[in-house]
Amino acid sequence: MTVAVKESRRRKRFRFDKDKAIGLALVTPSILAVMVFVYGFIAWTLRVSLSAWKGLLPDYTFVGLDNFRQLASDPRFHIDVRNTVIFTVVFVGGCLIVGLGTALLLDQGIRAEGFFRSLYLFPMAISFIVTGVVWRWLMNPAQGDRISGLNLLFDKLGLDFLVNTWHATPGWGIAFVAIPAIWQMSGYTMALYLAGLRGVPEALREAARVDGATELQVYRKVVLPLIRPVTLSALIILGHISLKVFDLIVAMAGKQVQLDVPAIYMWTTTFDGFFFGRGAAIGIVLLVSVAVLVVPYLAYTLRQESGQ
Repeated sequence: MTVAVKESRRRKRFRFDKDKAIGLALVTPSILAVMVFVYGFIAWTLRVSLSAWKGLLPDYTFVGLDNFRQLASDPRFHIDVRNTVIFTVVFVGGCLIVGLGTALLLDQGIRAEGFFRSLYLFPMAISFIVTGVVWRWLMNPAQGDRISGLNLLFDKLGLDFLVNTWHATPGWGIAFVAIPAIWQMSGYTMALYLAGLRGVPEALREAARVDGATELQVYRKVVLPLIRPVTLSALIILGHISLKVFDLIVAMAGKQVQLDVPAIYMWTTTFDGFFFGRGAAIGIVLLVSVAVLVVPYLAYTLRQESGQ
């Protein structure tokens, strides 16, 4: 090996080490910020959840899992879990159905597709606070002389059987709160599904048609099975949004017990009741709930990528 070749390799190795050092220096501040402001705060929240901190002055007396045991026997937390399950089922199911339906319509090559695509996607640009304020008026449960919003529209159209108390309905009011959330997020689901539909090779569809499959069979037997990963992604994204819902409910109806969810309970317990130990415990429960939903999906994704 000549001296020139050795020198060339030494320079390349030095350049590689230098580039690696520069890259590491650029990402180090972000890594430190994530370690402190994400994982550091998670660790601190976990420590507070195991303490007896109640009041403005910190009290880190270790009480073990007492806060979690009290939550498990708390009737209000039981209402929170029930409301979260109802909201999640209605919200996720509605978004998937509406999103897939609109994506299938747009996939037919209709005129002004760009306009309709933007129209369906536009609500996602609005915050849940704005959505809640608008739909609070649309779904005003007042009737009689104070009737307004959708109830007034139904009354004028002679559709009195559709007039109801919306989110003020005992027991199932939380299901109606999911309607504005579906309106806002179904466009996003549509975009996911439309991207998946456009990724299905046209040759597969044509081959199925040549074999005598109807258009319905093409979608049911060929297209929909190929976009199952899109459904899984949408399910995970929408599911974790539903578990953390807070602002939409507060903007629509305030902090009512019948519409209570863990995020609202955490806020009222921590900042209204100054019971920081129990509030931190609720936060940890929310974190674990989201992790149970997201971590298996991330592991599945990484396994699929490594398999390729």
